[in-house]
Amino acid sequence: MGAMTRGAPMRVLVTGGAGFIGRHVVDALRGAGHQVRVVDAYVPEAHPTRPPPLPPDVEVIEGDLSVESVAVAAVDGVDAVSHHAAIVGRGREIQDAPRHVTCNDLATAVLLAVMERAGIGRLVLASSAVIYGESHYRCPVHGDVVPGPRAVADLDAGRFEPLCPRCGGPLVCSPVTEDARPDPRNVYAATKLAQEHLCAAWARECGGSVVALRYHNVYGADMPYESPYSGVASTFRSAVARGIAPRVFEDGGPRRDFIDVRDVALANLVALDRAEPGFRAYNVASGEPHTILEMAEALAEAGGGPPPVVTGA
Repeated sequence: MGAMTRGAPMRVLVTGGAGFIGRHVVDALRGAGHQVRVVDAYVPEAHPTRPPPLPPDVEVIEGDLSVESVAVAAVDGVDAVSHHAAIVGRGREIQDAPRHVTCNDLATAVLLAVMERAGIGRLVLASSAVIYGESHYRCPVHGDVVPGPRAVADLDAGRFEPLCPRCGGPLVCSPVTEDARPDPRNVYAATKLAQEHLCAAWARECGGSVVALRYHNVYGADMPYESPYSGVASTFRSAVARGIAPRVFEDGGPRRDFIDVRDVALANLVALDRAEPGFRAYNVASGEPHTILEMAEALAEAGGGPPPVVTGA
């Protein structure tokens, strides 16, 4: 597959381009002079209500990528693909596994197959930090460890931090790096890791270029805060908008790396510029983690509402 000149305007397909992150990617691409086509199934999990129309210069195909005819039409004439179409895990994970695998993995497999036939060799995959499972933990005595499930007695007593599985002592937590061993802990995480494996296999077999962007906790403008689909930031923001104190579980101490969606869109622009064959993965994060309580406090203060309540639950 031929590589395009770096920085040259491209025709880019954004799958899931009607969603929260996808729309920002579309705007960034248009701002950089690229032509954009969007394919989106408008699934209710991601779109409880119909989103506003995309700009008139963006071609939109409404359809399910797991259907080959939709995927063929979507990739026709494009130079590169930014693949964001997926559903996020919520609720009954195992009961929802067939739908997750269909939307996330089967659709990706169909997309890759039609890309190979069309001679398209450049792909950016919206992956997720959930594939890591947990942060990196180190015991001062036993070195790197993987803590097991927290004991019910510890949770009931308000001891929320995981302990060393060998000595029961405190652990030091640090961010995971891209070479960490994946440890997906739910169906959604497993499907995101499967997407990476499929894309890596496509890159090896077809000589394509894949950049997997492992998003951390994305927030920002136009986040659908009335829906818990978008995560803890939108849940807290929804409470603040209703004048209700955000409810924070446990002690509010769990840390997350919150990344602005505009930075995520910029990361996509940079990743699309990569032409070298093969698979590369990058964390997309701010590098400055904050606790869940700090996020709730900042949102409550910005919204002029009551301070968050730490439930201990």
